Amino acid sequence: MENIVMSYLPVTQNAAISVESYIGNEDKILIDGQATEAMRTTLQQLEMKSTVVIGEGEMDEAPMLYIGETLGKVGYPEFDLAVDPIDGTTLAANGQNQAISVLAGGTKGSLLHAPDMYMEKIAVGSKAAGHIDLTDSLEVNLKRVAFALEKPLTELNVLIQDRKRHESIVKTVRSIGPNVKQFTDVDITAIVATCLEDYDADIFIGIGGAPEGVIGAVAARTLGGDFQGRLKPKSDNEYNRCMQMGMKNPEKHLFLEDIIKTDDCFFIATGVTNGDLLKGIQRKTDGTVETETFISHDFSNQFLTTVHESRG
Repeated sequence: MENIVMSYLPVTQNAAISVESYIGNEDKILIDGQATEAMRTTLQQLEMKSTVVIGEGEMDEAPMLYIGETLGKVGYPEFDLAVDPIDGTTLAANGQNQAISVLAGGTKGSLLHAPDMYMEKIAVGSKAAGHIDLTDSLEVNLKRVAFALEKPLTELNVLIQDRKRHESIVKTVRSIGPNVKQFTDVDITAIVATCLEDYDADIFIGIGGAPEGVIGAVAARTLGGDFQGRLKPKSDNEYNRCMQMGMKNPEKHLFLEDIIKTDDCFFIATGVTNGDLLKGIQRKTDGTVETETFISHDFSNQFLTTVHESRG
């Protein structure tokens, strides 16, 4: 798996580098388009065949790697991918922190197939794996996680994205006792943070994009964490599209095994702008560009700094 993962490394690196000169230009569609095309071109050059099974773009009409798109050389090995060329396009367009380029992969047939829509999510690291259940109340989940981590409930740190749709969740969590840590964008980073000991994050809860949910679930699996989700179709059209893609019950409670069915999977994220997980793209005085990438697979992870020759 190590060689395969390293073959995919340039995919997020090239996507990130492709938008370096556009950061802060306030044109998120242009940034998304540049990163998408860079990701597509790099995937097309790989020796292995890749199929996009869940991607980004439909919900906001941005450029996209479309669901079902097949790239790379025909033959073995074959991988399914969940992609997000830029997670945090608005952040990158405004020159703000936390934007990343990400992809997650698993052997063919191992990733959830679903259209781009909202998903209810909950995630924890390895010490609390097996102690969450999306069908239970917030209070039950928080108490179970606190027990697993051997922490008082009042010392539990809960990551929740700062969105109006989460106001009731924030209010409920605070009434129960844990600390709420809100963030503006990029919930993939929050999911990863729950799985890393260096980050003061115990549990992630919220509603966000399904592509990010699948990617986050793969990240959690590679790191020994746990993730559960439930799609939230907002219209008959979204519900029917789920049915057309083979989901008999689109609103089914999804366990980690339902989203990513194998340990033969990987997660890769490259920083676009500076963030809590990764440093952003750095252009040096000699014209070279430096990227920082987080890679996880086989229950291990590493941060990789790479210097790239100038591309003009």
